[in-house]
Amino acid sequence: MLAAKVFGKEDLRLVEVERPALSEESTEVIIKVKAAGICGSDNHIYHGQNPFATLPRVIGHEFVGEVAEIGDKVTGLEIGDHVVVEPITYCGKCYACRQGMPNVCKDLKVSGVHVDGGMQEYVKIDVKQAHKINKNIPWTTAVLAEPYTIAGNATTRAKVELGKTVLIQGAGTIGQLILRMAKAKGASVMISDVLDSRLEFAKLNGADRVVNVVNENLAEKLDEWTNQERANVVIDAACTRKTFEDCFEFASVAGAIVPLGMSAEPCQVAQKPIMQKQLTVYGSRLQAYQFAPVIKALEEGMLTDDGVVTQTFSIHDIQEAFDLINKEPEKVRKAVITFD
Repeated sequence: MLAAKVFGKEDLRLVEVERPALSEESTEVIIKVKAAGICGSDNHIYHGQNPFATLPRVIGHEFVGEVAEIGDKVTGLEIGDHVVVEPITYCGKCYACRQGMPNVCKDLKVSGVHVDGGMQEYVKIDVKQAHKINKNIPWTTAVLAEPYTIAGNATTRAKVELGKTVLIQGAGTIGQLILRMAKAKGASVMISDVLDSRLEFAKLNGADRVVNVVNENLAEKLDEWTNQERANVVIDAACTRKTFEDCFEFASVAGAIVPLGMSAEPCQVAQKPIMQKQLTVYGSRLQAYQFAPVIKALEEGMLTDDGVVTQTFSIHDIQEAFDLINKEPEKVRKAVITFD
């Protein structure tokens, strides 16, 4: 079967790999992959910049498909069911798992990062990773479930809810999905970026205020919007050194900060605002227990595609997809690879 594998920096190849087979008396299922989204972290692996990935690796952690085979001990799924794949496995016993954070399990493995992912025609997973979704949901919408869980985790960690003000720095794909999630939870949202096109899309997604930081002062606009209180929650989806450092200035008293970057570069953050405003910084990695609510919201139309997926490519044209993402990123919100 066909698979897209990264062998080294900017060395992406379509290769033939062996189709997976079920073990005897297993709780495993084999999924015929129908669609897989390209995430920023996939692009980081492609460029040799993902610190967690081991190579060579079949990439892809945002993927959906149809149940093709089921193990003898599988219950709750039938051949032909449509599923969204949860791309993490965990031990269930370590301190993180006992604290309800399997997404940072000591034995965490992420599809497409630590183990081969979804950019291949068939994938074998444990049944607990397969989340059934209504067959009426298009594959190119269902594939957004995983990135929506990232938004769900960030907003859940920061306790985003009705009546709170949220500042999102960065109106890229994840920033837009966090915006939609925060609005669904009842918050008021300001979002900033350097591109007017992204901010125009944010308006369509329900942003209460948008700020282009190239020609507007974000601190001043934030003060105007919040009557000097600043944001109850600041989420850094731009993931630069400056945007992270600015979070501590932009957060209100008793505020929450969620940085989403993975850079190892040190930042300079003073202790005073953390102490003085009694701020809470929430790490947010992947997701924990977000698939069920996200899938329900997709099925009920509370969360949608509505312009997030901008391009689809056949698996045979995956290099073309990566070339577009890297050469003309302003044209791409979410590119999806299809297998039909």
